[in-house]
Amino acid sequence: MSDTQIPLPRQVADAYVDDLIALDPVTGTFLGVRESSSRLPDYSPEGRDAEARLDRDTLARLDEAERRPGADSDVERRCARLLRERLTARLAMHEAGEHLREVGNMHTPGHSVREAFTITPAETEEDWAAIAERLRAVPEAFAGYRASLELGLERKLFAAPRPTATFIGQLTEWADTGEGRGWFEDFAAAGPEALRAELDEAARTATGAVVELRDWLRQVYAPAIEGAPDVVGRERYARSARYFNGTDLDLDEAYAYGWAEFHRILGEMREEARKILPGAATPWAALAHLDEHGRHIEGVDEVRDWLQGLMDRAIEDLDGTHFELAERVRRVESRIAPPGGAAAPYYTSPSEDFSRPGRTWLPTMGLTRFPVYDLVSTWYHEGVPGHHLQLAQWAHVADSLSRYQATVGMVSANAEGWALYAERLMDELGYLGDPEERLGYLDAQMMRAVRVIIDIGMHLELEIPADSPFHPGERWTPELAQEFFGAHSSRPADFVESELTRYLTMPGQAIGYKLGERVWLLGRERARARHGAAFDLKAWHMAALSQGSLGLDDLLDELSRL
Repeated sequence: MSDTQIPLPRQVADAYVDDLIALDPVTGTFLGVRESSSRLPDYSPEGRDAEARLDRDTLARLDEAERRPGADSDVERRCARLLRERLTARLAMHEAGEHLREVGNMHTPGHSVREAFTITPAETEEDWAAIAERLRAVPEAFAGYRASLELGLERKLFAAPRPTATFIGQLTEWADTGEGRGWFEDFAAAGPEALRAELDEAARTATGAVVELRDWLRQVYAPAIEGAPDVVGRERYARSARYFNGTDLDLDEAYAYGWAEFHRILGEMREEARKILPGAATPWAALAHLDEHGRHIEGVDEVRDWLQGLMDRAIEDLDGTHFELAERVRRVESRIAPPGGAAAPYYTSPSEDFSRPGRTWLPTMGLTRFPVYDLVSTWYHEGVPGHHLQLAQWAHVADSLSRYQATVGMVSANAEGWALYAERLMDELGYLGDPEERLGYLDAQMMRAVRVIIDIGMHLELEIPADSPFHPGERWTPELAQEFFGAHSSRPADFVESELTRYLTMPGQAIGYKLGERVWLLGRERARARHGAAFDLKAWHMAALSQGSLGLDDLLDELSRL
């Protein structure tokens, strides 16, 4: 094969996306590929091995592509760096058998299946016919997932007991929403009358698969893993942290950084709390006062509309001043999350053609009254200028990057770091001048610092430092972590418990918010130093948002060059 016949790295990356969608139609649905709407992935050991083979084959093709003339251009080099780092991290997780113990309160195959239905096209009778077929595919998908967990039991690769118990509870809620029918049946009820019998039967089949998986987890899996540790230890943690952060972290340095941020933020919170409740014993006493006496939004529909208005206003204010937004990037929707998931708000990216817009999702957890202080900076994070501006901009410039860089190559810490940077940017720009909203922002910042401390601390069973206001000299446990979180957060007990379960489910993911923010801030500082008085923040923002995903090491390098 001549040099000109060898594909360039971006071509290798985009071919990988096509091959991955063939294996994982849920990914296809997130990207807006309608042909994926009727299918679900093979979550069995054989199906997951097929994904690993694709990763290995792609790395071999990348080796060849990097030798081709032109592969050293900036756009090719950046794509190649990302593809190699991501596939290597994925393979490390696969070879360690992490997919054989994938149980928790979010981001399991079970959650992926359910979430896929919430973004599957559902406008036409043809769309609903595809949904019926996908509903009929749920039992096979869940059976494959169960086969992987069974192999994990055989190899003594156990999930953590606490997240397992939580997942069993979620499946119970999916099986019966309180109306005598399951979530899939509720979902199918919105379909056309012409397909009513077919949809109802398919939905009942899907609910039966939920019940079967729930009962097996309760009767077989949970007893088999009883006594297994909830924490993962340093080796597993380092591997998982690499996957979520795109770099090999100095975990002890990151732990110390979390504590430094804790003390800094606590000082700011005390100052802000005095403006709201003079003499408050702690900032959280002031936040508790706001829970009772602060500004609130009443009603679920009302809070959805209020959040939409918040994002619309942010777009109007920021476009042309601190960002330059394409018309299709300006569209974002506020949604209420379906019940039976984790407690944290989240964002889903637009489809590649923007026919499905970016969406923010608020889990209400049964509430109908929502304090404003807890919403404003969170929606700057989830929506605008946070996740939506970054991920929608990636989709907008995908043709000049690669499809891979704009979609499935996303590094969690890059995206979460940008979203936390976005909250800080809005504070810097004066959008959080109201004491209620600013204390809420600092409370959210504190949560991210606490995540670094307890996520690393409990999984590595580190010692609590002597200057800690909480149990100095003791070793972290999940129980101490939950108590510490609860004492330094305005969040209700069920949110704190859900978050702790999340950290046990996805070790190393939650630390990426603060560590990613640190990289974004340092990259901006270095770029500003390079340009001096000529530094243009708007131009830097748009260049930074248009380079696609990168791991933290590579991200800092690239941001500093802009």
